[in-house]
Amino acid sequence: MSAPRSHRRRGSFSLRSRLLLVGAALGLASVALVGRAAYVQLVDADFYQRQGEARFVREIPIPTSRGMITDRNGEPVAVSTPVESVWGNPQELLRHPDRLPELAAALGVPLDQLTSRLSQRADKEFVYLKRRINPDQARAILARNVPGVFSQREFRRFYPQGEAMAHVLGFTNIDDRGQEGLELAFDEWLRGKPGSKRVIRDRHGRIVENIDLVRAAEPGKDLTLSIDRRIQFLAYRELRNALTAHKASSGSVVVLDVATGEVLAMVNLPGYNPNAVAGGAQDAHRNRAVTDLVEPGSTMKPITVAAALNAGRITAATRFDTSPGYMALGRYTIRDHRNYGVLDVTGIITKSSNLGSVKLSEPLPNQYFYDFIRGFGYGSAPHSGFPGEAAGVLMPPARWNGLTKATMSYGYGLSATPLQIAQAYAALGNHGRLIPPTFVKGQINEPRQAVRPEIADQVLAMMQTVTEPGGTATQAAILGYHVAGKTGTARQAAAGGYARRYTTTFAGLVPASNPRFATVVVINDPQSGSYFAGLVSAPVFRSVMEDALRLMDVAPDDIETWLAAQAKGEARRQAAVAPLPQAIEETFDDSTIPPAMAELGAGDGGRP
Repeated sequence: MSAPRSHRRRGSFSLRSRLLLVGAALGLASVALVGRAAYVQLVDADFYQRQGEARFVREIPIPTSRGMITDRNGEPVAVSTPVESVWGNPQELLRHPDRLPELAAALGVPLDQLTSRLSQRADKEFVYLKRRINPDQARAILARNVPGVFSQREFRRFYPQGEAMAHVLGFTNIDDRGQEGLELAFDEWLRGKPGSKRVIRDRHGRIVENIDLVRAAEPGKDLTLSIDRRIQFLAYRELRNALTAHKASSGSVVVLDVATGEVLAMVNLPGYNPNAVAGGAQDAHRNRAVTDLVEPGSTMKPITVAAALNAGRITAATRFDTSPGYMALGRYTIRDHRNYGVLDVTGIITKSSNLGSVKLSEPLPNQYFYDFIRGFGYGSAPHSGFPGEAAGVLMPPARWNGLTKATMSYGYGLSATPLQIAQAYAALGNHGRLIPPTFVKGQINEPRQAVRPEIADQVLAMMQTVTEPGGTATQAAILGYHVAGKTGTARQAAAGGYARRYTTTFAGLVPASNPRFATVVVINDPQSGSYFAGLVSAPVFRSVMEDALRLMDVAPDDIETWLAAQAKGEARRQAAVAPLPQAIEETFDDSTIPPAMAELGAGDGGRP
């Protein structure tokens, strides 16, 4: 029996209605999707572009190299070399814990240490895994294809001269920022400015496209030092040999160009390797030549003589009776090394007489003596631009007692750095003009007149006798050159007084007729038996200066002595091939006997 017609019509209508409704719904959905797409693409495109870029576009730095440092002759002493740093995405690495043992082995770190480091940064997308390594090492790590491990280029500082230049140059940290020495002083100049660029990374963090250069990298500027690496190494070698031979604890050498104030060499020991700073003794990092204070001892006597001559109280011919070799001053006794009797002003320097220095300073007004010493740079920083340079200690007259001026006249009761002593001696060699030292080639600081030129020249001539027979530093003499200098053997301060330990100093100028170099050698606490500066520090001066004069092609100013030595050497060669009796006579020739040890150390080592 068939259904009624009305029922068939109702069912047919219901089906069409449903189809129409579904079609309308789909149409509306299509319109909504098209509208939404149009909205996203046209109206709110920037917002969604930013959202997409936030997931795949990154702005990454472009590393830049640090400026090169060269010596005065253009030889590199600090250079930056490209290296690789391996980094990882902690989020992705922690999703693959099974690969962490392999990664730890490749990095050369314990697995628990790597896991702990990644866990601590689980919410980050970046962590350094190993920095500044050889590019071959980085490629070997990346070749394991551990998910979330990448590398980027950086630069690492390298110091070809190693320990010999360490205290002048200093070093940089892991981020290539200067930490010590001239690397710190000129950090802004050397550092440069990193650039940046925008890139697209895939979901594995790999760069698939460079989009835009945001900022170009600016390399650091180069720096040319006043240092001559050849003289620097000479000073380093000779100082190292002296410390070993005399079993000394430390030492410094400073070489200045007298005419310009440029630092040609500055060496300290103990030292450190600036290419491997980690793990070294922190105490070895400081530049003792600019930070450590010593009592200058008898190297002050030429300054005292200059003060007395400049005041017009004496002349070079004035004589002083130093008998019997000691004198009471309050409750103290000031002594010479021996009784020198009557000495003229030159003799006070030649024999290094403490009593003579005291007698020179006695009539000088306290304020005048203080101002004169300060005029030679004592008691104020040298303003060389080196970080941490010390000003030394020079008490004002208001704090002096009855003994202060007397002890200051021969180098006790004040303190200075080796650089300050070198600066003062350079002024004596430069006709009394004091020039603040500099580490930058061609930078000449403003000079000032510390003493009248004729007085400086007079004192310089007196100092020449110190290295001649009868002086306290004959071992500083250099064949073919006149050498002006002064020894200083000072006892080291200790709690309540002075210890039986010594600082030996030699300060010299060569050639004396027209000084080119002012050099100071300081050696602390020699333990091999001898502690006189004429035997410990003076030979270092001679060894360094002999080669420096040759390297810098400085003409001899004592041709007569050189010719005499040549003639004597020829006579000895002739005697060596003569018959036996003549050879035996030559063996006992008095002229072949070296100067007595007592002569070499005479007059140095007096104390209050």
